[in-house]
This record gives sequence, structure tokens and C-alpha cells, in this order.
Amino acid sequence: MALYQRKDIRDNLNNSIFGSRDSEIRLPKYSIPKKESDSKVILEILKDELFLDGNARQNLATFCQTYEEEEVRELMDISINKNMIDKDEYPQTAAIEERCVHMIAGLWNAPEWKNTIGTSTVGSSEACMLGGLAMYWRWREKREKDGKNISRPNLVSGPVQVCWEKFCRYWDIELRQVPMERNSISMTPESMLEYIDENTIGVVATFGLTFNGKYEPIKQLCDALDKLNNDKGIDLDIHVDAASGGFLAPFCAPEIQWDFRNSRVKSISASGHKFGLAPLGCGWVLWRDQSDLPERLIFHVNYLGGDMAVIQLNFSRPAGQVISQYYEFLRLGHEGYRKIHMNCYRTAQYLAENIEKIEVFDILYNADPKEGIPAIAWSLKKNVKVNFNLYDFADKLRSRGWQVPAYSLPKNAEDIVVQRILVRQGFGLDMAELFMEDFRRVLDYFETHEVISVLTESEAGGFNHAG
Repeated sequence: MALYQRKDIRDNLNNSIFGSRDSEIRLPKYSIPKKESDSKVILEILKDELFLDGNARQNLATFCQTYEEEEVRELMDISINKNMIDKDEYPQTAAIEERCVHMIAGLWNAPEWKNTIGTSTVGSSEACMLGGLAMYWRWREKREKDGKNISRPNLVSGPVQVCWEKFCRYWDIELRQVPMERNSISMTPESMLEYIDENTIGVVATFGLTFNGKYEPIKQLCDALDKLNNDKGIDLDIHVDAASGGFLAPFCAPEIQWDFRNSRVKSISASGHKFGLAPLGCGWVLWRDQSDLPERLIFHVNYLGGDMAVIQLNFSRPAGQVISQYYEFLRLGHEGYRKIHMNCYRTAQYLAENIEKIEVFDILYNADPKEGIPAIAWSLKKNVKVNFNLYDFADKLRSRGWQVPAYSLPKNAEDIVVQRILVRQGFGLDMAELFMEDFRRVLDYFETHEVISVLTESEAGGFNHAG
């Protein structure tokens, strides 16, 4: 080996990361480089790029968990190469998934919870798709058996997450979404019945609305459907989209009858990675009884020497999230979940009390465990003149790292602009106090600075503000 080559090798070994030649590169953006680079240098440069992301713990918009125990990180690490779907190669992981299904079935008061059928998913959106598909196929099979037309199916819901719009578009189903009203921003039994006919495949009720965090009245919706069946012979099922509330109410408000205690609730979906406290990439869907999941939706796959019953839309995915969910169930139990979630409710209520005292804002929801999730939502008071709107306010809060979205409500209530905070594990009273200090600083800023609004009034959904 030439001496100059030996010297280059020695220099590379002795150089610090930012003294090496590799550190002088600009990361390729659109094509794979021709040559390899030093792993530590690439890691450091990528980490530096990721500093430009928001701090996840200050993201008060997301429903997803942003805090993980070290034990969860260890379980995720040892499971990174386990394929959740390959039950033949990883039978113990498959057994853990089945245990979680039974535990959740008991949590949601399934009548024969040991025989309940369900599956893990990559999140509640996939879980919603599966629940919706089962509802659609049950309706089709019943209509075909009765010799009736199946060409014009519709689905009735209140204000839903966009995954239900995707479901209806993908499977050519009309989504009949009960619009929000100024005095009612969720589906009621009366409004639901106005949208139902014989082509309705079922009703989706949301247990923890995206816009304000409130629970829709599942028990009352079921009672209204019972009466509809008695009066008109239209017999419909409910799927409960409990993305957030499914792992809250059982621990914090178990008296609410939202789950399988209602015979019309045939399926429930939830996010394990939200208030189930699992890491990102974990969802669940369960059916009240095995007969509620049409056999035609179950695939029996001969894969790597074994027969697998597959329900999921996705096939290959890591097992760590499901294993971590099982860890959380064992680690926390009912007692631990209740402690964590009730602390979240108390923190949210602390924020609501302090924001309401400012007298510029109207609190629309203040984190009542019997009414919804640990979140708060507020709007600007109509009779108060300020030189900013909530889009301006959200933008200024972001300058301190706080991500608090401002948005207008859907059709029929689009003139109402709100901000919303989700309180999750890891956001305690101390951080809430720091947030309120910055909140007041933003108000002080607007009192002394002229504001050029982030959005015009028309872009802001018609919100009328002074300034």
C-alpha cells in the first residue's frame, strides 16, 4: 500500500466528524449517491437535519403518544426484525397479539370476550377500514339474501376523521355526514335518523370527536335505532370509532355505555398508540361476535409452511408495537391507566381554567372525563375586539415551539374558528405552567405589535376579526 494511502486512512481515523471530508458534503436529495460514506458522519448530518422538525413533546395537536419508557424502547429494539404477520415463524408474538385481543374484548365488555374475534392493525385508520368493510359485507349479504338491490349503499355518520371519507370513496359508498350546527357539533339521535334509508349499510359513531374531543352519545344512538327497527323494520348496526375514547372511558368513566354492552354495536376500532399508550403504529379492531365478521373477509394464507388466518389490509409490519401494547397492559393495569389518564384530565382542566380567565376566549370543551377526552378547545369571544385571529395566535405560539392548531369547523359551522390542545402522557402541570407563560407572552406581543394576519378572513373560513 502506498504511503500516501496509509496517511489518508490514518487521517480519517483521527479526524473528528466535522473535520472529515465526508462532513463537507451536502446530502443528496433526489438520487442515491454513487459511493459509500462514513456511517457516523451520515448519522450526525441526518440528526442535524431532524432538528428542523418540531419537538414532538411540544406538539399539542397530535393524539399520538410522544413519550416512551425505556422498557418500551428496549422491546421495540429487540422486535425490529420480527414480522407481525408471520405467525408461523414468530408464534409467541402471535400468542401475545391474541392475548391483547382478549384483554381488549374484556375491557370493552364483549358478552363472550374469550371468543371475540379481532386483530391488531397499523393504526385506527386501518382498523376503521376493516370495521367498515365488515359492515358493508353484512349489509350486502343480507340484501342479496332478500333479493334486494345493492347498487346504492350509503353510510351515515357525524363529523368523522378523514379515514371514513377514504373508506367510502375507495369502496364507492355514499357518505352521509350529518353536518355540524352552531349549537350542535356532533351527531344526535334525531339528526342521525334524518339521513337513514334502506340503502344505509350502518352508522359510524365517534367516541372522541377530532374537532373538540367530545364523545358522541352511543347509547342514545342505539336506542334510536331500536325504535327505528320497531317502527319501520330498518335494522342497522353501529361501528364505534373509538380511536381515542376506547382506552380512556373504561378506566376513567366506566359507567358510560358506549361499547359492546349495546347489542347494536357490532365492531369497535381504537388506536393503541393514542391513549392505549403504545408506540406509534398500533391499532385494534374487534367484533362483538365471530359471526359479525363475514368469512369472506378472512384470508387463509399458506405462508412459510403454515396456514394463517389474515384479516389485516397490510401484510408485513414490525411486531414491536403489539408487544409494547402487551407490556403496557401488564405494567399499568387498570390502576396505572387510570392514574395516567386522570392526570391528563387534571392538566387539561388547569389549562382551561387559566385560558378562560383571560376573558378573550370562550372555552368550548374543558376535559370532562364523562363527556370526552383530555383535551380543551376554545374560540375568540365575539364581543371582544382584538387585533389578531387564532391563526395569528397559533403561528406566534409556534415561535416558542408549541404546536397548537387553529382551524375552522366543517360545513354549516365554518364561521367558527377554534384552537385545540390534546393532553397526553408526558405533558404534566409543570409543562402546562410553562406553556401558559408563553401563552400570556403571545397576548402581550399582540398588544404592542401590529399584526399582518397569516390568513385572510375568507381563507380562515369566514372568521371575522378586528385588525
